[in-house]
Amino acid sequence: MMRFTLRSTWVTTSALAACLLSASACDVRDEFLSPQQPGTILPGDISGAGVAGAEAIRVGALGRFQQLSPAGGNGNQTEATLLGDLLADVWKTGDTFTQHNETDQRVVSTNNSVLSTAYSDLTRSRGFYRDAINAIKAVEADKSSEIAEQYFAMGYSEMLLAELFCNGTPIGETVNGVFTLGVPKSNQEVFAMANAHLDTAIALAVPVAGNLRADTLLATSVKAAASIAKGRTLVDMAKFAEAATAVANVATNYTYNVTFSQATNDNNLWNLAGQVSTRARFVVGDSFDTQGLLKNALPFSSAKDPRVPTTGSPTNTASTKAIDGTTPLVSQQIWVNRSDPVPVASGIDARLVEAEAKLNANDIAGMMTILNALRANIGMTPLAPAATAPEQVDQLFSERAFWLFLTAHRLGDLRRLSRSVANDGYGRNSESVFPTGVYTGRGGGVYGPDVNFPLPIDESNSNPNVPGCIDRNP
Repeated sequence: MMRFTLRSTWVTTSALAACLLSASACDVRDEFLSPQQPGTILPGDISGAGVAGAEAIRVGALGRFQQLSPAGGNGNQTEATLLGDLLADVWKTGDTFTQHNETDQRVVSTNNSVLSTAYSDLTRSRGFYRDAINAIKAVEADKSSEIAEQYFAMGYSEMLLAELFCNGTPIGETVNGVFTLGVPKSNQEVFAMANAHLDTAIALAVPVAGNLRADTLLATSVKAAASIAKGRTLVDMAKFAEAATAVANVATNYTYNVTFSQATNDNNLWNLAGQVSTRARFVVGDSFDTQGLLKNALPFSSAKDPRVPTTGSPTNTASTKAIDGTTPLVSQQIWVNRSDPVPVASGIDARLVEAEAKLNANDIAGMMTILNALRANIGMTPLAPAATAPEQVDQLFSERAFWLFLTAHRLGDLRRLSRSVANDGYGRNSESVFPTGVYTGRGGGVYGPDVNFPLPIDESNSNPNVPGCIDRNP
């Protein structure tokens, strides 16, 4: 079965004419750069260049999508997906930055500048996808698969907003060049919006008769990726049977990757997660560190699980240290090269969606069949079913955590575990799910109560409709 890799690059306006427009269209750059705005190329200007301009916008939008992955960002700027894993138990900070340390401690402030930038990157990306959709429709409406890919990116980004942030995220829109400020929406409303856009992606991801083979491959891949994202969104909405149906036709070995290159931007997981010790701001999380037990945290490094390869020990005080000079460096060994691709949707995720549907249908034998088939694919010993219903939930979510390590699923999982049964969750107290108690990271103290991210103060300052979060509930 095919594996598909999205090859996207970070696109800057200075590179559009030189790198993205065809040779015959290079001289239109002079027309793009008006005297009133020297050095600026606007979406309307590019789309006016016809097919080449639409392609420039399309590639630029995919570059924005690439940046939303856990490996996105650059230098010291991390994206919301990596921060979400830090708020959960996947990462432990080894940093001197207050913004990262307060996230690890579950006490995220609304003026956290790293979060503010990450939030803006996520919300503004939707406008780039919309521009790309409109540009492609204007000049190459028959390229339905390319349009579908932008709807996939839009739905996926909205899903992330609802998984990572509090209730109350506003969803603004730009129509005919006019921007409308959004009003606060609940997470469930944002999930519903994401689901609708993913449905559009699935419907449009159909090869056009007579088009190149590449279009058929793209259509097939985008349909699979959007189906996985739809399944994940429906699980977030506690629509488990529908979620299983959505992913049923996705092959287990399928992946949709975003890629990186040294010429554009590095994989930031390689950059910040231990491959170069002098830049290691994050270390792999564990249930123990030099100060003892970390309550509720999974032993990601000390378990020595083949799905989570690491080097270093969280309890070895004599080992190499992270950038703060005190935290033992435990580095991930999945992305060991600066250009390694990162999956944002995979067939493994699809199978785990089906396993959770089996769990919620009380088909424990069916759940175990799926989990053990995945383990058998990499030569792991099969699991025996846990004895009690709570332990069966633990078993599934532990398997999810190890299979989906560092792919920005963990915070959404912990929130679902913490959500009340009445609100379609598993009814656990958040302090029995998230790291809690004495905080052993930089500065000490105790863990805070955060189970999601607040809306940054910049949002409230710029949008009078948004005084802040509706609530901080899971």
